[in-house]
Amino acid sequence: MTDMPELQDRDLSHAGSVVDKAIEYMMGQKVSSMAIASALLGGAMGVLSRSLPEDVIVQILQNAIASVESGEMRGMSGPDTAGQA
Repeated sequence: MTDMPELQDRDLSHAGSVVDKAIEYMMGQKVSSMAIASALLGGAMGVLSRSLPEDVIVQILQNAIASVESGEMRGMSGPDTAGQA
């Protein structure tokens, strides 16, 4: 990871755009939302496991679970905006 915030923002925006295009493509190919989400989550877990210790990954997952349980994710339904960071 880099310490330069502007580079991180650019990388995040680029990665988000690529993921959005991949999702758009798979939706066009009639791949189910569950399959797309599962594949993306699996890929993300692979990236995390190569770059972070297990306790940090667990913390990230616990934060994600807390967001779901608090209802925070309900407000995110609608068009994907991952590449619009």
